[in-house]
Amino acid sequence: MLNPQERASIIALINREVIPAIGCTEPIAVALCTARAAELLTERPEEIEVLLSANILKNAMGVGIPGTGMIGLPIAVALGALIGKSAYQLEVLRDVTPEAVEEGRRFIDEKRIKIALKEGIEEKLYAEVRVHAAGKRATAIIAGGHTNFVYEEQQGEVLLDNRTTTAQADEGDEVELSLARVWEFAMESPVEELRFILETKRLNKAAAEISFEGNYGHAIGRTMRAAREQKIMGDSIFTRLLSYTSAACDARMAGAKIPVMSNSGSGNQGIAATLPVVVYAEEIGATEEQTIRALALSHLTVIYIKQSLGRLSALCGCVVAATGSSCGITYLMGGGYAEVVSAVKNMIANLTGMICDGAKPSCAMKLMSGVSTAVMSALMAMDGRCVTSVEGIIDDDVDCSIRNLTRIGRDAMNETDRIVLDIMTHKS
Repeated sequence: MLNPQERASIIALINREVIPAIGCTEPIAVALCTARAAELLTERPEEIEVLLSANILKNAMGVGIPGTGMIGLPIAVALGALIGKSAYQLEVLRDVTPEAVEEGRRFIDEKRIKIALKEGIEEKLYAEVRVHAAGKRATAIIAGGHTNFVYEEQQGEVLLDNRTTTAQADEGDEVELSLARVWEFAMESPVEELRFILETKRLNKAAAEISFEGNYGHAIGRTMRAAREQKIMGDSIFTRLLSYTSAACDARMAGAKIPVMSNSGSGNQGIAATLPVVVYAEEIGATEEQTIRALALSHLTVIYIKQSLGRLSALCGCVVAATGSSCGITYLMGGGYAEVVSAVKNMIANLTGMICDGAKPSCAMKLMSGVSTAVMSALMAMDGRCVTSVEGIIDDDVDCSIRNLTRIGRDAMNETDRIVLDIMTHKS
C-alpha cells in the first residue's frame, strides 16, 4: 500500500505531465521559447534565429498552428515573438488574432526569421532562440521538456544556466514507477485524490465533438460516423472509440484553436490515453469511480513508459498512449493486474516499431491503429491470451518488456529518425 507521501509524489507527477495544450506541442514549444526570448529583449525583435534538434524540426514541419490557417514553424515563431506570453506555457498562443496573423505573415515575408538544425547535441528535445533589435540581444533555450527553460541570457548577462543538468531536467524521473506500482496507485488511492483526472475527459471529449461539426484534417473521425462507413464497419462501441479518438486528433493536427489535455508533452498522447477509456466507460455504464480509476491507470502508464523512452523519439507516441488506454479498458472490462500485464505485453508485441514521421493530419490514422490494437489486446487479455516470452521482444517480466520497447524506440531507431528527417527535408 502506498503511503500518503508516495501518493502525493505521484499525483504531483501526473499534474506536471498531464496539462492543457493548444496546438502541436513541438512548434508550440518553439513559440514558447521565442516568447521568452522576446520578453528578455523587452521590445519587438527585428531578427530571430532559431536552432532546433532534429526531432523538434521533424514534428513541426507539417502541422497546423492554431488560429492561423497556416502550417509550420515560421508563423509559430513570428507569433511567439509578437503576441506570445511565456506565462501561458503550452497555451502560449492563445491570444492570437487575425491581425496578429497578418503581422506575422509580414514578419515572415520580410525574412526576419532563420531556422536551422542545432549541430552537436544529443538532446532530442531542444530549442534555442536568439533575438535581436536595435543593438540589443537575448537568448532562451528549452531542453529536456517542452516547457523546461535551461538557459536565459539578456544583453550578454546570463540569468539562468541549467544546461549541464538537462539530462536530469525531467522531474518525472524522480518518481520511481513500475507497472505494479502504477496499478496499485490507480486502484487503491482514495478516489477524491484522483478526481482531477476527469478534466482530461472534459477537454478531450469536447475537442472530438467540435471536430465532428467541422472539417478538420483528413476528417477521419467524422467520416467514420457517415452512413457509408457505418454500413461497412458498423455503429458499435469499437467504432465509436475510433471515431472520437481520431476526431480530436483531426482537429488538433489541423491547427484548430481547441485545447486538449496532453500527456508527457504530447496532445495526441493525451487524446489516445483518454478518449478510448472515456467512450468505453460511457458505453458500458461504468461508475464515476471506475472511470476515474481507469483514466488514472491509463495516464500514469503512459507517464511510466515515457520515463525510459524520452519525450521525443523515432517511435510513434500512439504506441505508448494506446498501451495506457488498453490498460484502462482492460480494467473496465473487469480485468485485474494479471490481465493488465497481458494487455501490455500484447500491445508491445504488435505495435513496436511504428515510426514517427512528424506531427501532421495523418497522425489521426496512427491513433486509430493504436486504439484498434488497444481494444484487441484487452480482449485477448480477458480471454487469458498473452504473447509469451518465447515470442520476439516479450519477456516474462512486464517491466522488462516495457524497457525492451523503449530501448528500441530510444536507441535502435536513431538511424530511422535520421533517415526519416532526410526524406522529409529532401522531397521534390
